[in-house]
Amino acid sequence: MTVSVHLILARLPVKSLFKAKTVCKLWYRLASDKYFIRLYNEVSGKNPMVLVEISDSTESKSSLICVDNLRGVSEFSLDFLKDRVKVRASCNGLLCCSSIPDKGVFYVCNPMTREFKLLPKSRGRPVTRFYPDGEAMLVGLACDLSRNKFNVVLAGHHRTFGHRPDGTFICLIFDSDSNKWRKFLSFQEDHFTHMNKNQVVFVNGALHWLTASCSYILALDLDYEIWRKISLPDEVSYRTGNRVYLLESSGCLSLIQISDAWMKIWVMKDYERELWHIVDRVSLRCIRGLVPGIFPITQTGEYVFLATHKQVLVYHQRSRVWKEMYSVKNSATCPLWFSAHAFQSTIFPCDLGLVNI
Repeated sequence: MTVSVHLILARLPVKSLFKAKTVCKLWYRLASDKYFIRLYNEVSGKNPMVLVEISDSTESKSSLICVDNLRGVSEFSLDFLKDRVKVRASCNGLLCCSSIPDKGVFYVCNPMTREFKLLPKSRGRPVTRFYPDGEAMLVGLACDLSRNKFNVVLAGHHRTFGHRPDGTFICLIFDSDSNKWRKFLSFQEDHFTHMNKNQVVFVNGALHWLTASCSYILALDLDYEIWRKISLPDEVSYRTGNRVYLLESSGCLSLIQISDAWMKIWVMKDYERELWHIVDRVSLRCIRGLVPGIFPITQTGEYVFLATHKQVLVYHQRSRVWKEMYSVKNSATCPLWFSAHAFQSTIFPCDLGLVNI
């Protein structure tokens, strides 16, 4: 098969790609071809999307909406998990979901290929003992496509019943290679809001969270099991009307700072020396009424996706144009930004132990 045909097929949605497998034997073997998988994931990585969970208060159920700058809006289901779940983290086309009826049960799945893995339960103290129902717990998913592996991280402050957290930070790490959890303890006094927990970024072999005070970034090196504090740009300050969000941009850490009138985009150009550079300064005058409730979700070098209470917006940096990509028509129980995740469509190899149904 020629390189040009590979490039064409690499731009297809996953569902269309799997339908194309019926064309001939060469195309049938695409999903297991290492070169094509790498090419497909590289192409897809340049087109990040927004995944939002829409809850219907009248029917007590939810659906997943994928907002794509190239192909528009599509809906898909996680019904292949045979469980009621909540999406807790997203990374490189994989989702980490927790069971709603069965606390402490976690899945990792690829919603596009409908492959999944039920994670073994961690031994010892249940993760839900960190806080009631685990909502204050950090959940991170690190999908390393270059190494064909993924990790799931559960972290939170330990506390005995009826007492405040004692500062002990418990961290559980699941490794797809060993199919086991490992545990280590540290001391952390950091706190996290819902969006600070939701916007976890995997770059440079580490998971990164922005603390609630927005004073620094807390990073977990997955190979060495070490927590590291990363400084923010000197010019970034946290005060009333000035919000900060952590994202990823072309494999680098990125910060988006939003004030009443401006959106500033920062990218860390030197990870080891913690050197930040501002790459864009955007006027928010034309969406002034939406500014108090906008939350950046994902970005490329060309556009930024943001969620509001009932809308998903995209800002095109070259043309300086704002566009509404999606709007909730019914009465959602939660704002869209409350359940929004960065997402991309990838083919993840099945030799990681994922269960193909």
